[in-house]
Order: sequence, then structure tokens, then C-alpha cells
Amino acid sequence: MSKSNVNYEELKSYIPQNDNEENYALLTHYLMMNESNEKANKRAELIKQFDFTDEAIQKAEKFFAKKKIPFKHKKTTSFTFIDLFAGIGGFRLAMQANGGECVFSSEWDKAAKQTYYENYGEVPFGDITKREIKNMIPPNFNVLCAGFPCQPFSNAGLKKGIEDVRGTLFYEIAEILQEHHPEVVLLENVKGLISNDGGKTIQTILKTITDLGYCCNISQDLINNGSMSNLKSEAAKMVLCAKDFGVPQNRPRIYIVLWKRELNIDFFEYPYPTGQETHVASILETNVSDSFTISDRLWEGHQRRKLRNSANGKGFGYCSFTPDSPYTSTISRRYYKDGSEILIEQAGKNPRKLTPREATNLQGYPQTFKIHPSNVEAYKQAGNSVAVPVVRCIADAIISQILGDNR
Repeated sequence: MSKSNVNYEELKSYIPQNDNEENYALLTHYLMMNESNEKANKRAELIKQFDFTDEAIQKAEKFFAKKKIPFKHKKTTSFTFIDLFAGIGGFRLAMQANGGECVFSSEWDKAAKQTYYENYGEVPFGDITKREIKNMIPPNFNVLCAGFPCQPFSNAGLKKGIEDVRGTLFYEIAEILQEHHPEVVLLENVKGLISNDGGKTIQTILKTITDLGYCCNISQDLINNGSMSNLKSEAAKMVLCAKDFGVPQNRPRIYIVLWKRELNIDFFEYPYPTGQETHVASILETNVSDSFTISDRLWEGHQRRKLRNSANGKGFGYCSFTPDSPYTSTISRRYYKDGSEILIEQAGKNPRKLTPREATNLQGYPQTFKIHPSNVEAYKQAGNSVAVPVVRCIADAIISQILGDNR
């Protein structure tokens, strides 16, 4: 991936020069479709509605036939899904590994879109809040996946249904569910979502989706009228941690699984921890450049802040680990700032930051995954991602328990 050029600009000669920034997404979503009547219809749509030419599409198809795409879905797939707030495709990687075909992706961040294209051959559509982007979603798909940003629902009152979350990014998910009604919804967020606004945020999320005809492991009565403490206690059972699924990172996240009410499924059994022993050594590279070693000045600053915060009872500061440590603390999207939440001890030296590859390893991505050439962007993308092995286990449980014969 070139540092100077957007990698998907290699497709520029195949798209209409009509200032539609979604042309790359339109073309690549078409190219990645499995052969079907839907693909033939999509080709006709590109020509008739979006000014593509048959000749340009043919050339693009020949180009893609030779292009090496690391993570393509299988030619024969068993279910379809959409990837919202896609980042670098952690959900996609996990779902494809379980036989899924991604039929729509959306991500607004340009650097993340570059990484996504490099690995999946597809440029995600942009801002999902725009109606013209939502119109690109196929009418039918089985699973909606989203690691959505958490925003405060200042006016949420559980009185207006979907209107209670208007103005938030979660509203976009609710609107898509209202229009498309996939069988399954899989949402990921920080564990703190449960206690946000005293529990009202998670209550509003669950109430909004269940009002649209979905069920989850929490009863409708508890969601609507139960005690907030009981609701939060039940939501806590949806929290899974990366370190329990073979990833050496203490990363607790809530994974909300919902399904259409008419499927008549009473309960979703979340996957149990794999019991796999983890060590930080498994994600570390060898012969790491000294450029990742913390400078004397920065190291002194880290130590001063930790002492000051400890004295104030805050407990915040750097966390250092050795290869023998069972796991690290949680990597954040701000790791590029100074890496202070995870440092690796070095004999006779100041500790060092993780490399971008190690940061990506820490989320369970395979070594063949292509990371962004900018360290800053690679760190952000790793910190924003889901832990892939956790989602893969959840996906397997969704397929066996919910989709089954309902696909």
C-alpha cells in the first residue's frame, strides 16, 4: 500500500469521472459478489443509474481476476451479512471464516477504507447517515454486524420508540433494522455501555430494537419495566473478554445478540471461554527496531505521572509487560500518542511500544493481514477493532443456534 497514494485509486480508470465519491464502493461491491442473478442486476444498475460503461466493467473484472486479495469470501456461502462502522473488517474476517458473504460494508474513515480494500478487495461505502448510502444496502441479508460508537441519548425517554435515538449513530442501525429485518443482529461496544447514564443507554438500545420485533436474552418485561440494577446485571452476562478466547489482551466488551421474534428461539447460549493459555510472547515480533523504545524523557514523564496518579488514588499510568505475562491491558485507538497503556519491558533498556504488527496481532488478526503503512493509522485501526477470535466464536454460535434452518 503506497504511502503517497490511496491504494484503491488503481481502479480510477474503470469508474465514471462524475465526482461521485462512492464509485469505488459501487464497483468493488459489484466485483466481490458471487455469480448470481443479483450480480447481473447490479451490473445493469451500474450502467443505467451510475454512468458505468460495459467496457470499463469488463476491464475491471479482468484486473480483479489477477489481483491478489488476501481475504475473499468463499464461492459457496451459507449466509449473508452487512458490516457497519466496519473499521478494518474484524467482523468481516470472523463472519467469512464461518461461511458468510458480506453484501454491504460502510466506513467513513479514509485510512480504514484503504486497509479494508487491501485485505478484502472492497472499498466500503461512506457515511451511513446519508440516505443515498442506505439505499445501497441489499433488501435481504441474514445478519447485521456493527461495532457502533457509543453516544449519550440525552432525550431518551422510552416513549417514542425509534425516535428516542434520533440524532445518534445508533439510530442508523435501528432505521436499517426497521427497513430490512435481518434474522440476527450482532452489536459490539465497550463494557461501560452497561453503566452509561445509570443504565438508561443500554435500556434504550434494547428497547428500541426489541420494539422492532427482536428478542434477546433479557426479557421484554425487564427491559421495559424492570429494575435498572437487574437489567444491568443481565446485560453483564453479554460481556466476553479477549483473554478468554486465545488473545493475550484483557479486553472486556459487550456483545449484544438479538434475533427476530418469529424464529421462536428462547435463549442464546454465548460461547464459553476456550480455556486456551495465553502469553504476550505469542504476539511479539523478533528483532524490533530501537525506534519503538521509549525515550528517556518520555519514560521519566510516564513514571512521574504514575506516581502522581497513584498518590491521588486514580491508579492511571503506564502498564508494562514481559513476554511471559499472560496478557496485556486493553489497547486503545489512542495508542499512537505514546503507547503508555501497554509497554514491553526490555533488559538493560527503557521499555518499548508495541509495533503496529504486534498491535494488530493483539486483536487476533492473522499474519497475512495487511496493515496500513502509517504507524499512526495502524495503531488507531488496531485499537478500534474487535478481537477477531471472540467474534468468530460468537458467529459460530449464531449459525448453530439461530440461523440453522432459518436461512
